[in-house]
Amino acid sequence: MKKWKPYFLTFCKLFTLLLLSAIVFSYAMFQGGFVSWFLFYSFLPFALYSFVLVFYPIRDFKVERVISHKERLAGESLPIRLIISRRIPVPLFYLIMEEQVSEKTSKRFNHTSLKSLVIPGFRKHIEVAFTIHHIPRGEHEFTGIRVKVGDVLGLIEKEVIIPCESKVLIYPAYEDMIYRPVEHQYEQGMTSSNVKVQRDTSMAIGVRDYQPGDRFSWINWKATAKKNEIMTKEFEQRRSHDVMLILDRTPSNHFERVVNYASSLSRAILKKGAQCGVTSVGKERTIIPVREGENHLQAIQFHLARVEADCEQSFHQVLESERVRLLQLPIMMVLTSHINQSLIDEMRKLTLRNAQVFLFVIKGRNERLTAEEADLRLQGAVSGFWIRFIHEGEFSESFVGVRQS
Repeated sequence: MKKWKPYFLTFCKLFTLLLLSAIVFSYAMFQGGFVSWFLFYSFLPFALYSFVLVFYPIRDFKVERVISHKERLAGESLPIRLIISRRIPVPLFYLIMEEQVSEKTSKRFNHTSLKSLVIPGFRKHIEVAFTIHHIPRGEHEFTGIRVKVGDVLGLIEKEVIIPCESKVLIYPAYEDMIYRPVEHQYEQGMTSSNVKVQRDTSMAIGVRDYQPGDRFSWINWKATAKKNEIMTKEFEQRRSHDVMLILDRTPSNHFERVVNYASSLSRAILKKGAQCGVTSVGKERTIIPVREGENHLQAIQFHLARVEADCEQSFHQVLESERVRLLQLPIMMVLTSHINQSLIDEMRKLTLRNAQVFLFVIKGRNERLTAEEADLRLQGAVSGFWIRFIHEGEFSESFVGVRQS
């Protein structure tokens, strides 16, 4: 029945058009006079145009979508250009073009921004440009173009969806921030450092004979003068500064802010010279290993662009299931938008093997801490892990004045 419905509606519209034409013609024949025949001849062009439009093949339209940059940041504008070509230049009173998107994308977009109305006239090539403002984060899929035409009387309307697939990747927005390692662990104790992370050596603990490849700045001149041989400083290997970001993917009104902060923090860590990875558990479990470099940053940003708040477990249950693997990591930074007693208890267990655990709670721009959150922050400090509340717009101040107490 659904298959024949469009043909039935077209037949009804065509029958209505013929009936109206017959009525006007009959009125002119029986009434006679200038007025009645003027009415008939005035109606006749519109009726003929509507009749031609019924058989006009809009399925033969060819559509091309032009997107100059298919990778952008959330919140930016996305200009799109549609080019339609047709073989038969029948004059069109109006032409409505509407972007068709995937179901996931349709939940994020404002549909009014995907429509465009033009008056093509006799043109065989029609070009339309429009802009989607404040495009949201995600991988957006454009599946086709809905083309709709109609006559002046509004009796005949035809539409068709022309397949035209394109994908656009929108990375999360980020803020430039300076990452300061909260703590460096040595065998001789702990200290705070604001210098660029060096992964080979940390501090001199003695001297040794010179070896090919040693830097000139490593030469110990006092020992060289005493032994009359070139001696260089011997460095102690410090604890590896590998950071694992653990992303909370439970549904939350602040999830986009959490993703934006993860994007900002991962960029800052890698820029500092440290290594960074991401643990992200939802319907799909994603583990991006701890590495460094521009290509690795791109891999992290690609995941953050596509990640969804689709975790069906509570966040503390995710940490519990990942605990064995996480305890092998030296530094864990947990990113969430909500804390509770269960989460604090689980993070307390992660500190059992001297792992450095830091909890970042992302809140709205003017959102204040509740009494429960203040109490939980105090519990965290007593338990040996660091909790910091970060408000939107203040990402760059996350590590300002930070010292490990």
